[in-house]
Amino acid sequence: MKKVVIAGLATVLLGFGAVTAAGPGNAATEPQQATSQIIVKFRDHDTAADVLRQQGLSNGASIGSTGAQVIKVRAGQEASLIETLNRNPAVEYAEPDEVVTAATSDQYFPRQYALQNTAQSFTNTASTLTVPAGTADADVDAVEAWNVTTGSGIKVAVLDSGVASDNPDINPKVVLRANFSSAATNEDNYGHGTHVAGIVAASYNNTVGVAGTCPGCSILAGKVLNDSGVGSSSSLANGINWAVTNGAKVINMSIGVRASRTLEAAINNAWSKGVVLVAAAGNGGNQTKIYPAAYPNVMAVAATDNKDAKASFSTYGASWVDVAAPGVNVYSTFPNHKFVIGTQNNRSLGYDVGNGTSMSSPIVAATAALAWSSHPGATNTSVRAIVESTADKISGSGTFWAYGRVNADKAVR
Repeated sequence: MKKVVIAGLATVLLGFGAVTAAGPGNAATEPQQATSQIIVKFRDHDTAADVLRQQGLSNGASIGSTGAQVIKVRAGQEASLIETLNRNPAVEYAEPDEVVTAATSDQYFPRQYALQNTAQSFTNTASTLTVPAGTADADVDAVEAWNVTTGSGIKVAVLDSGVASDNPDINPKVVLRANFSSAATNEDNYGHGTHVAGIVAASYNNTVGVAGTCPGCSILAGKVLNDSGVGSSSSLANGINWAVTNGAKVINMSIGVRASRTLEAAINNAWSKGVVLVAAAGNGGNQTKIYPAAYPNVMAVAATDNKDAKASFSTYGASWVDVAAPGVNVYSTFPNHKFVIGTQNNRSLGYDVGNGTSMSSPIVAATAALAWSSHPGATNTSVRAIVESTADKISGSGTFWAYGRVNADKAVR
């Protein structure tokens, strides 16, 4: 029997960062303005270039049929240029390019930079960790994707340590459970699976907690890891077969194991049945392959931070790692009972950050689910190609990973 392990301890492959006890949520962030750009509309487009040239600027991209355009400016000069341009009679108006935020009531959504990055700084649940400001739009554009689809009707199998039955943000999204581990029940007493499942499909705009990347998706909770976070290649293979039988369109595996012919056969069978498979590339900080991510019929996922840089811990290598997604300080659900990786004086955690390619993989799985939902007649081959080809080619693309950091909005168009 080959052991399957997941994140949680500093030395294992797909690790979590520190987690701390739950506390009061932050209020919504104040409206923000996009940096280094403003919006300008001219009364006479023939004079636009001259007016802009006087300020050391040039014409920008048109904004649909509005007649306005986005003008690139030097950071820090947005307000002064708006004031100057508004005094020019050739200008109908100049205004800030306001950052759009989701109309969501989810308590911790302002901390979910992976879904919408406005360069926000935030703390973890207990306010013991401050996450510095990131780079605006270093995210997967999930909010924009939701204008097209939220993934309703798509089943995503989370093969992990189970999903907590006492977290109201993710438990209602679970439509089927099964236990293939050595644990006595399919409850998540380890914590990892609940966090992963919340990243995929936590309920959206329900005033509670967080939003999933595919908030309309449902979850098949296959427990393949016991309450210590350990399973076997056979338990994972059984979980894959169960997920296929029960209609999963996407299978997420935030786990690592050595190569297994049995496991590869289960993966190849799932692929032949039309399922998209996604797995974490690992947290070794090197190019060593882990499985199931390294199998050809699985999308291997590396981790980025809130500035679109490769996470220092992330395994990498464009020869086998396909895409990247945020995996540093990713907010999601946790059990509301005592669980192993949340142990800090045995306090339970309902929501907090996690770190690892374990967090990146479910973002990609959810992106694939959104793409399934918006492309009638799609196949697993076409969905995988869509997710990979629409990824943003951030720094490291072609070196650390083959394609880029996934973009849900582009994937659903």
